[in-house]
Amino acid sequence: MLPVNNPPLANERIILGIDPGTTIMGFGLIKVVNKKMEFLQLNELQLSKYDNHYQKLKIIFERTIELIETHNPDEIAIEAPFFGKNVQSMLKLGRAQGVAMAAGLSRGIPITEYEPKKIKMAITGNGNASKEQVAKMLQQLLGLTTLPKNLDSTDGLAAAVCHFFNSGRVEIGKSYSGWDAFVKQNEERIR
Repeated sequence: MLPVNNPPLANERIILGIDPGTTIMGFGLIKVVNKKMEFLQLNELQLSKYDNHYQKLKIIFERTIELIETHNPDEIAIEAPFFGKNVQSMLKLGRAQGVAMAAGLSRGIPITEYEPKKIKMAITGNGNASKEQVAKMLQQLLGLTTLPKNLDSTDGLAAAVCHFFNSGRVEIGKSYSGWDAFVKQNEERIR
């Protein structure tokens, strides 16, 4: 028998934040109750031990589905790829982001992308803040006792917190409620 998922209360929701990557994918989860954040989890998926890029993408998809099935997030916030000079790195990062987004979209979960600078600005007030500054501010905001060695997981958590801070605002980034919405908002990618 399948478990029955009770719908969240109107004043309660779970946000999954993802920092996509093909070496390390970071993620964090927060619960929002009565407009207050509660820390649920942060972790990372280590992918450097896999040589095959397609195997990494498969694992990213499966782990994202597993997170969705375990935590039943109401929304997903994902860090958008930044523009770098290495085209191959950008392509790999874009694929990792796309696979994580596809996992969420396949389960009908609304997704919002945030530029790295917007996430840093939302957390620290400085769009050029370091990973360490973002992690320290999250530690204060959410009462975390320790920080992880790698800060990819705090980057994923930062995306979720950024989404919480930006909820209800008119301009919060690109949002997708399903495949049709994604296609309509990204017609230039299809051509």
